[in-house]
Amino acid sequence: MAGNICPLCGEENGCMSWKTEACWCTHEEFPSGIFELIPNELLHKVCICRKCLLKFKEEMAAGR
Repeated sequence: MAGNICPLCGEENGCMSWKTEACWCTHEEFPSGIFELIPNELLHKVCICRKCLLKFKEEMAAGR
């Protein structure tokens, strides 16, 4: 899996860390539970996309 692919949905993650330190993710809060969904071999190696982050937060808020 390429570094620009979200490990949760398989779509492009929009990570800009390779271009600048001001990636969208630096201004977001990632609930710890979301990292449990990432396969161990990809954990801390590829970025989650904004869509998956928002979906996870919505599901948490809905109590799922």
